[in-house]
Amino acid sequence: MKILVLENDPKELAIIQQAFNDGKTSLIPIASSELAWPYIQSGEARFVIANWDTSDVRHSQFILRARAIKLSHPLYILLTMEKVTDDDQTPSGADDIIQRPFRAKDLKNRIGMAERIISLASNLAVARDQLEHQAVFDSLTGFLNRTAFFKQAMGELERARRTSMPVSLIALDVDNFKAINDTLGMEVGNQVLHTVAQSIREKSRPYDCIGRWAGDEFVLMLSGVIGTDAEKVTERIITGVRSSRIVVQKDTPLNVKVSAGIASVARISTSVEIEPLIQQALQAMKRAKEAGGDQIFLIYM
Repeated sequence: MKILVLENDPKELAIIQQAFNDGKTSLIPIASSELAWPYIQSGEARFVIANWDTSDVRHSQFILRARAIKLSHPLYILLTMEKVTDDDQTPSGADDIIQRPFRAKDLKNRIGMAERIISLASNLAVARDQLEHQAVFDSLTGFLNRTAFFKQAMGELERARRTSMPVSLIALDVDNFKAINDTLGMEVGNQVLHTVAQSIREKSRPYDCIGRWAGDEFVLMLSGVIGTDAEKVTERIITGVRSSRIVVQKDTPLNVKVSAGIASVARISTSVEIEPLIQQALQAMKRAKEAGGDQIFLIYM
């Protein structure tokens, strides 16, 4: 595997090189993000490690541009930062962030997780190609239908069990969708579903397993994500829906709100199965709606 490294500090670069002493990985140091594009677009490199503070990835909007282009395989981006915070200065769109200073051992653990996710993404891409010839996609949203999602999520759960990766399952539901359909008609209802689906697609990772469960219910299977990190993904989706503008009768904008439930599992034991996990997420979503809607309810299993 080839990994692009945007790191101008020789000491930091040396620590990164220490984490790749297995002989199976080829590091390619590059001076700017522009030099990364030939490797990325050709598929020669699918992993980027970049210094957020000293490289040009921030000013060149590298992450935003990388997420906007269609690639044959997903690109994994790991940022190194001097200080990781939860404020608006934290970059979005990265797959992982590690705080400096770090040890080679710490970086190696993160890289191991990244390699498993990249492998998972490759398997999912192959599976998606195979599924294109079957009636498994929802025609309105383009997501997996209920049967296909269940099958795909079951496979991802088994991979997470083998690799000791955490998982989170998110269930989302449009608040008052029946009233929207009954009052404004099915065409507006479909527009609402399309808007929610677009926000889910934009705010989730390219290799995440996403499905339309039933009516206005959506489900996402997030590998390698747990607890508050899953909440952050969900909040980005809900915020994206809130900011969307759907114009209905007399140019009146329709404010769409979404409730969400999350079931997170830190360790996939032999007793964890996909159907109870989905049901727990749906129950958490129901509790969010009962509490007034437009919010998230998280449970740990």
